[in-house]
Amino acid sequence: MASWNSGPLEVVYELLGWFAFACWSVSFYPQVILNLRRKSVVGLNFDFALLNLMKHSSYLIYNASMYFNSAVQKQYFEKYGYGEMIPVAANDVAFSAHAVLLTAITLFQVLIYERGTQKVSKVAIGIVSVVLLTAAVCFFMALPTHSWLWLISIFNTIQVCMTVIKYVPQAIMNFMRKSTDGFSIGNILLDFSGGISNYGQMVVQSIDQGSWVNFYGNIGKLLLSLVSVSFDIFFICQHYVFYPAQKGVKSVASVEPENEIKEHLVRCSDEAAAAENL
Repeated sequence: MASWNSGPLEVVYELLGWFAFACWSVSFYPQVILNLRRKSVVGLNFDFALLNLMKHSSYLIYNASMYFNSAVQKQYFEKYGYGEMIPVAANDVAFSAHAVLLTAITLFQVLIYERGTQKVSKVAIGIVSVVLLTAAVCFFMALPTHSWLWLISIFNTIQVCMTVIKYVPQAIMNFMRKSTDGFSIGNILLDFSGGISNYGQMVVQSIDQGSWVNFYGNIGKLLLSLVSVSFDIFFICQHYVFYPAQKGVKSVASVEPENEIKEHLVRCSDEAAAAENL
């Protein structure tokens, strides 16, 4: 297993990694807190929440297996060379575990808070079903030959696919509503910062090792950063550029009480006027 050639680059690598971990980990809280304060998940796309949980669960399986499992590490070295470094750091594992917990909490909020008429779509349910079936089939295929590196690469591929797919429902929902109300921009800004830092971490490691196998040896991590950053930029544009004056299309739960208050005030005014006439 390779070691660091430059002490300062190793320090930069660790700092970038833990900064990305901090940004990505904290990024889950603005949405959870927003849901808690509003006692509503109107504005948050449920397909996004479900696919996000599937994505992070797959990523946790990949990271934990690559970081802790000696059999997987051995197969990685046999494929890419013993001079290379494992492309998963401790912060990757910590982030994945934390992400699964927070995305599960968000889905629980979907179950208990006001959600209007929105439901998880059949398309999202179908995608999750296909993913689970694929994972099960691949596990039984890898079992006889102990092809563990191949198996976790499947989970890595799944998390990349989920990263690409999961943002689409929320982006479409924001476009249809002409608003990002109910969808936390704090989540996006922190996610953007984490994605840039994660990409920088890979660059630092490659410079130190004089090899770019860190990129094509862990294509999932590379695509994760690029796709996430691209969608984050799009969401930032939606929030600050496309719909800057729109604080949101009010949910039925918030509009109806306001209408009732207005009608009550009108009735009181009419009754007062009638009393004066008498």
